[in-house]
Amino acid sequence: MVVEIDGSILEGGGQILRSAIAFSAVLGQPVIVNNIRANRKTPGLRPQHLHGILAVKTLTKAQVKGTHEGSNRIEFNPQNRQGGEIVVDIGTAGAITLVLQGVMIVAPFCEHKIDAKLIGGTNVAWSPPIDYLHTIALPRLKQLGYTALMETRKRGYYPRGGGQVHAILSPVNKLTSISLSTIKEKPIINGISHCGSLPQHVAERQARAAEDVLNEQDYPVSQIIIEHSDNTFSPGSGISLAATNNGERILGADAIGRRGLRAEKVGANAAQVLLQELATQASVDQFQGDMLIPYLALADGFSSITVTALTMHTITNIHVVEQFLDLKFDVQGEINHPARISVNGVGLEGSVTSC
Repeated sequence: MVVEIDGSILEGGGQILRSAIAFSAVLGQPVIVNNIRANRKTPGLRPQHLHGILAVKTLTKAQVKGTHEGSNRIEFNPQNRQGGEIVVDIGTAGAITLVLQGVMIVAPFCEHKIDAKLIGGTNVAWSPPIDYLHTIALPRLKQLGYTALMETRKRGYYPRGGGQVHAILSPVNKLTSISLSTIKEKPIINGISHCGSLPQHVAERQARAAEDVLNEQDYPVSQIIIEHSDNTFSPGSGISLAATNNGERILGADAIGRRGLRAEKVGANAAQVLLQELATQASVDQFQGDMLIPYLALADGFSSITVTALTMHTITNIHVVEQFLDLKFDVQGEINHPARISVNGVGLEGSVTSC
């Protein structure tokens, strides 16, 4: 049976498309997504959405219709979960992390490991920075039994991109469930402040400003690494922060530099977002809550997490997953407020014999 998804509902953006294609690939179930990004200023497929679909197509030998930029309808019919090597060149500063989101959901259930080389934007607006995957998403997914290696070989900033990421994502037997509650203890805070084709003091000033804001609120910083490069296609900067409590609470916050915005403001913005996340005492930040939904649904057994804020992206992801699986998420909380999310995962079996 073909699953039909209206791409304009709820959050109405690329999240619906990524999750629908990924679940189609994982379950071997054809899907049609209509009205893709219908409510956006530039509707239809953008380069990062298109390349995300094409990557999953290659990994699953899928039959696909509607794969052109601006397309508002996709028909996706996967043939297998083969895995293998892929090279994805977005050609712009389109976000590598958004391409990876779909690929990463498929990876645990493929016959072979996925060896992915991606070229595009690593730190761009309206998407998770690559550092978030390194320091927040992958450590959390490891708790579910997810196995991945990821290396950022070059950063890519807006508008030219050119960033390079190499990821190796391995099959598993099953993903395991997790249970995460609120935590009151103060965390260890680390981070990375980076700039490319700009003076190194930009990254240093971002880091100092973040430390000052956190120290004022009695949240000492363990370390913020300074990274500088003169070899990026476009100038850019950013800072990513991570707060951890023995792996139970892993929260992230970040900010991107832009022309006319002082480095001190960039660092302070990231620190202020992290303080807002920490104030809830939840174990999962709002962006991670969104990302975890597919994995909790596919994991083996009962999972429960507390999120710092229930976002429309999270609600949208829940809606899409429930179109594919015979399960129901229990959401206790209101939109834009802390919430608890629980689900009995289906325990989908993967393959570890061909790793």
